[in-house]
Amino acid sequence: MAKLEEYVTVGRKRMRCGYTTGTCAAAATLGAATLLLSGTCLDSVQVETPAGITVTADLECFERGDGWASCAVRKDAGDDPDVTDGALVYARVCKAEAGVTVDGGLGVGRVTRKGLDQPVGAAAINHVPRQMIARQAQAAMSAAGYQGGLSVVISIPAGVELAAKTFNPRLGIEGGISVLGSSGIVRPMSEEALVASIGLEMRVQYEAGRRDLLVAPGNYGRDFAGDALGLDVDHCVQCANYIGATIDAAAGMGFRTMLLVGALGKLVKVAAGVMNTHSRVADARRETLAAHAGMAGAGTDLIRRIMGSATTDEALPWLRDEGILDQTLASIMGAMAAQLTRRAGPSLQVEAVCFSPEWGVLGMTDGAGRLLALHGKAEEA
Repeated sequence: MAKLEEYVTVGRKRMRCGYTTGTCAAAATLGAATLLLSGTCLDSVQVETPAGITVTADLECFERGDGWASCAVRKDAGDDPDVTDGALVYARVCKAEAGVTVDGGLGVGRVTRKGLDQPVGAAAINHVPRQMIARQAQAAMSAAGYQGGLSVVISIPAGVELAAKTFNPRLGIEGGISVLGSSGIVRPMSEEALVASIGLEMRVQYEAGRRDLLVAPGNYGRDFAGDALGLDVDHCVQCANYIGATIDAAAGMGFRTMLLVGALGKLVKVAAGVMNTHSRVADARRETLAAHAGMAGAGTDLIRRIMGSATTDEALPWLRDEGILDQTLASIMGAMAAQLTRRAGPSLQVEAVCFSPEWGVLGMTDGAGRLLALHGKAEEA
């Protein structure tokens, strides 16, 4: 596929945009439908994306039979670390009596749970890509003066293996990957896309009847919740750095409670009101720890040492040796509780458990004990 010369700035890097699987599927559909109806084997096609950007897609892997034709487009994700980059997206187009139908074939997943863009049993081709595919099929029909209908089946053979590297198994999408893209364009390292995927996982849980969320920033928090706290982590949502956005989504969906389990180095930022904990957004770890240590009685020398520490864990022995570790951690947890409550609003209870891999549980907000029981806490931490 011809590379898209569209760029975004991520941090200090200039990164090239790419095409969604939906755009690839739509382009392949236009190529296959043109081959079927007009007998023309095109080298490339142009597709206008919902973002208003017209892209040029190279076509390959042509086949034609009695009443059907197919071709493929190779996915180009630009500079985004997308597991589908380089995968071939096929469209097989068959003549039908009337209208345009869209379905998924090999490597395109099937929806097995409520809460997703498509109903249970349907191919995991979201509504915007479905519209793009249908639009290109209709364009080919109009160009050829064809009065019948078309049936389009999208296949991504590599998707069978790639699905294991995506959220799909957790979302209840089986047998392959999803055909996605609301804009038609992949924007590298898109925060919007990451937050949307977290929200989608939460929506699936809500539709399954769950009203109490277990959340961890990443694998460390999830593993600690399961191994050290004895919690049922099968439905644990990993929110990465987007703690505030996850709280907002949980409140908006109507969840009752949210239990956040995370390491001190991550959650201490929340005590300072930092709800996107990526270091490029804010890194208030030392400042927050030093401030609460100061309120617990730390002297100037200790505060300076904390401010010069590489990690929060490095400072914990110093606080213990000064006899103010418990007071400092209690102060941090109190501030954390206030910030979480403020962000969540009156309808959602959010509690937190803060830990260190070396020290174990360091602190809990006041209501965390009750939520631990809700998630299958085996024994007191």
